[in-house]
Amino acid sequence: MGAATLAELAARSDRYRIKALVLPGEINHPVVERWHGQPGVEFVWGDLRNPADVLKGVSGADQVLHIGGMVSPAADHLPELTMAVNVGGAQNIVDAIRAQPHPDRIRLVYVGTVAQTGHRAPPIHWGRTGDPIRISQFDSYAVSKTMAEAIIAGSGLKYWVSIRQTGIAHPGIVKIFDPIMFHSVLNAVMEWVTVEDSGRLAANLCEDDVPDCLWRGFYNIGGGQRMRVANHEFASRLYEAIGIPDFRRVMEPKWFAARNFHGQWYADSDHLDRLVSFRRDTMDDFIARLASSIPWWAKAGARLAQRQVRRRIERLAQGEGGPLYWLRHDQREYIDAYFGSRDEWASIPDWEGYELRRPSCEMTLLSHGFDPTKGPDQWDIDILKEAAEFRGGRCLGGWNGNPDDEAYWACSEGHAFRMSPNLYLRGGHWCPACMLDPCSYRSVAKRNLFLAQVID
Repeated sequence: MGAATLAELAARSDRYRIKALVLPGEINHPVVERWHGQPGVEFVWGDLRNPADVLKGVSGADQVLHIGGMVSPAADHLPELTMAVNVGGAQNIVDAIRAQPHPDRIRLVYVGTVAQTGHRAPPIHWGRTGDPIRISQFDSYAVSKTMAEAIIAGSGLKYWVSIRQTGIAHPGIVKIFDPIMFHSVLNAVMEWVTVEDSGRLAANLCEDDVPDCLWRGFYNIGGGQRMRVANHEFASRLYEAIGIPDFRRVMEPKWFAARNFHGQWYADSDHLDRLVSFRRDTMDDFIARLASSIPWWAKAGARLAQRQVRRRIERLAQGEGGPLYWLRHDQREYIDAYFGSRDEWASIPDWEGYELRRPSCEMTLLSHGFDPTKGPDQWDIDILKEAAEFRGGRCLGGWNGNPDDEAYWACSEGHAFRMSPNLYLRGGHWCPACMLDPCSYRSVAKRNLFLAQVID
């Protein structure tokens, strides 16, 4: 997304000057080589973990696009670094903006993630912002992005927005050969967006015609109806594009998780496109571009060597982090998280008995525990109390009526915390102690009806 945004902004060099923060070790990165020395493009060599580097990048900026960070699968392997980069980096950016002479003039765009709302398999596969944050087990990336989003929302800045990115469809996706591919649930869903549309969105958020109502809000990035697929549909089209006519010939259902990933179709992604028009692509467009980027001989080789491809993919599923590895090494925490139990994994049939399904296209919405037709300017203490009770807790007051100023809350487990009603109601955040501990969800959901809606 960062590379696509840079290209989109560079095409508007008549009205933008761009500073891009890049790690010093990536001086020879192809994206850097492409734009180095171009008019209106400046590279700031530094690290999101270093406040001085971030300050250098932010100083003099009118808009700050916070797209950088650690993402999965690397984030899963390096959780401490992920926290330092994603959480510490967000705080450094907020601090750098506050340090400017006129911080209220600077507009901050923060990119969150669909992983924050976790596993949303049918029949709860439709989602919207304000749904409960529900992090999957072992997903340190989602934990870090949830914490970072809270920093942005609690920053006190006048102009900020959190846009939660979905799966990005880009040509390099076929090069990601990591066991994380088996964490995806075949009959679950994803509303994708192309990398080109993502870059266009980020650049358009810098334009002067962005409506004021967008700021201090939470939005889902999605490609809309034409980018909504079941995961098995996406796999089928992806493998067809690389030369394998039926993906079932090179993998088995038992290699894939049955739960504990993330993804949903968005009931509200059209809203962001209406505010800041950015969509141009469909899934057909993406697949056509992907297929055209792969040489004919590579497709022919894949088609003729399907047995070898299958063996390679199976070895990946057997590698550390893959489902077959968990089973072979009896890693029960992972087995239970991703399958329910070893017996449930064993009950998964082969392709002959496995039903590939496309879930309902009829939108169904979760309850947020208050009247969603009332905007922040209509919130009062009674609405806050109603929402808190739905979450099994209480609103303890201490609120001045500003949706972005903190109120006092208690959760169903007795934890007291402070959080803005905006983050609590529109962001779907709840008790930080419980929310960041996925292992506690089943217990908490017995008293928290808000969370119980997304616990299978």
